[in-house]
Amino acid sequence: MANTKQALKRSRQAEKHRVENKWQISRMNTHIKRVLAAIESKDANTAKTEYTSAVSVIDKMVNKGLVHKNKAARHKSRLNKHIAALA
Repeated sequence: MANTKQALKRSRQAEKHRVENKWQISRMNTHIKRVLAAIESKDANTAKTEYTSAVSVIDKMVNKGLVHKNKAARHKSRLNKHIAALA
């Protein structure tokens, strides 16, 4: 347990940040799953629109420091490869 007022405050802040970060990462994963679902249903137009929104969310996660830029690039590349295979 924290012994100082400063440590108690940092503990409270860390918990708030953890919850917010978890929500943001979950949001990113949801967008990725939407793209994959559109790809599974072989709907190219929906897949492209979902992909553009997913890329926006993924890039925001990188800018916030929640996801490494290489992981984001890997996700975007693989999704784009699947969409290109539909055409």
